[in-house]
Amino acid sequence: MIVATAGHIDHGKTLLVRTLTGVDTDRLPEEKRRGISIDIGFAYLPTPQSGLIGFVDVPGHERFVRNMLAGVCGIDEAMLVVAADDGIMPQTVEHLKILDLLNVRSGLVAVTKIDRVQPARVTEVVDAIKALIADTSLAGSPVFPVSAVAGSGIDKLRARLFEDARKVTARQAAGRRFRFAIDRVFSVAGSGTVVTGTVFNGRVKTGDRLMVSPAGIPVRVRGIQVRGKAANDVAAGQRCALNLTGTDLEKETIRRGDWVLDEAVHRPTRRIDATVKAIASESAAPLEHWTPMHLHLGTSAVTARVAVRRGEAIAPGESRLVQLILDRPIGALTGDRFILRDQSASRTLGGGIVVDPFAPLMRRRTQAREQVLAALASETPQAALKGLAAALPDGIELAGFEAAFDLDEPAAQALYKTNTLVVLGRGGERCAITQARRGQIREAIVAEIGRVHREDPKSVGVEAAQLRATVAPRLPEWALTQLVRELADEKKVEMTGTRVRRPGHDATSNPEDEKLWARIQPELERDKPLPPTITEIAQALRIPDKPIRDLLHRKSRSGEPVKVMEDRFFLKPTILRLAQTAQETAAARPNGQFTAAEFRDRCGASRKLSIDVLEYFDRIGYTQRIGDARRIRRPIEQALGARP
Repeated sequence: MIVATAGHIDHGKTLLVRTLTGVDTDRLPEEKRRGISIDIGFAYLPTPQSGLIGFVDVPGHERFVRNMLAGVCGIDEAMLVVAADDGIMPQTVEHLKILDLLNVRSGLVAVTKIDRVQPARVTEVVDAIKALIADTSLAGSPVFPVSAVAGSGIDKLRARLFEDARKVTARQAAGRRFRFAIDRVFSVAGSGTVVTGTVFNGRVKTGDRLMVSPAGIPVRVRGIQVRGKAANDVAAGQRCALNLTGTDLEKETIRRGDWVLDEAVHRPTRRIDATVKAIASESAAPLEHWTPMHLHLGTSAVTARVAVRRGEAIAPGESRLVQLILDRPIGALTGDRFILRDQSASRTLGGGIVVDPFAPLMRRRTQAREQVLAALASETPQAALKGLAAALPDGIELAGFEAAFDLDEPAAQALYKTNTLVVLGRGGERCAITQARRGQIREAIVAEIGRVHREDPKSVGVEAAQLRATVAPRLPEWALTQLVRELADEKKVEMTGTRVRRPGHDATSNPEDEKLWARIQPELERDKPLPPTITEIAQALRIPDKPIRDLLHRKSRSGEPVKVMEDRFFLKPTILRLAQTAQETAAARPNGQFTAAEFRDRCGASRKLSIDVLEYFDRIGYTQRIGDARRIRRPIEQALGARP
């Protein structure tokens, strides 16, 4: 269990932690000299059940609230500390509001320095604290009057911490990719760069390869330490130190606010759709459109602006869906909580929860976008996926979904199966649609192709891009192609290049075309040395060349005749005969390589036409050119089967 202290400066947070653990969390020389906490400190308390309570001691001075925010990220419980002599002070209130905005629901209150006041004063402060926390996420939390100097109440406080540690729900490590928030960076002689922080998700072991985000620096985990002792692995909910190594890694390239995480979760963002709650306070002003502010998420702090619907604002105590535009990229995932402070970083303005960490640059008020955001705001990935399937029937982009919810591959696949979704594509290009929608699109593909052929029998098929525009314009092109190929494998359609047609459809199977083909075919069969050109056929038949050209082009899309040159089409027997000539020419040479002149001499065509034939053979992969010579690359039957 990780516990963070909170409270006003000089209320005894550090002394209380030292009394509980025996560790002084003030590590900086300036902290020792001034007697106040400036940065976050850490200490550990073993439990009777062989567990470990990690304390994050945060500074209470208003100037160091930024450091306090870095310390309370990823905690399991808060310990609000209030001095009996001072009572509730400004940072008591601000820290409590921050815990409330972060939705920290488990906590307790320690009233310190009771040895300095009368019992009546202790009772007065306890009653005031109970009233203060009544309307926050810590409502009902127990209050413990203690003295870190005299030891009064310490045993009861420690016993309660042990009890809470037994009850704390372990954060989910299985099914999640590793994500670790950095709060300290330093170098160790002989070891190199070391980072400390809290494991938000997943599990990591020594030797794993990860990424420092948002910089995108590949690293390897050289070593792990928990409470100063070497460990083989560490999981969500634990604090640890990671010794990192990498080619491009230098201490100066990493800072507090960065993440160490699985590469699949490395998606830096500068645009976040989020639900923001403005702080409820008598002195608070409405949060207006384009207000500049500081965003604190995880251990990071970045300047940003809030985009509210123009002309509107978020009233104090009100929650609203907004977009945050950041001045530099950070790492964020769906469900991450954050705090917003004003431009001078002196006042807390509000806080919220990330809905879409990878928000697109688009109008947010469309009905479709609002459906997507409502789905992403669901409490579980499964509920979100169900909502997205309804909002995005033509494909949920899965790489982004898995990254947003930090799902590893097995967890994601199980989720898709539970929701009866079909995954199309592979790697980074994947989307999911419902079984029912898959069936609808397949049926629509077959129906559209049938309609085109009925209305235009001379059509050679439908271009895949046009088919997508008609059938499912929002489905990715590669996804539609996959569905078309499924139908082709089932013999329900045929694909030729980028065109899709009905199986066995012949764009020339009509009486007029068949009559013309019956006249052209004998001309093409007169192929010694080569078949005639389109113009020569037109002259022989005494008809214009345009209908001949049109018919030959349409028939060639079905496989025969084959366009070999710009104005010459060959029948397959002609191609096989010329290929045999090339084979014989190659066989006559010791090394199997022959020239265009040698091929010309055997086939009987002019040098130019012989070169045109050989270039066609090169294109389909039958021959391979080597300088001024060629060799046979593979059988002509294979080349014709794979020809473009």
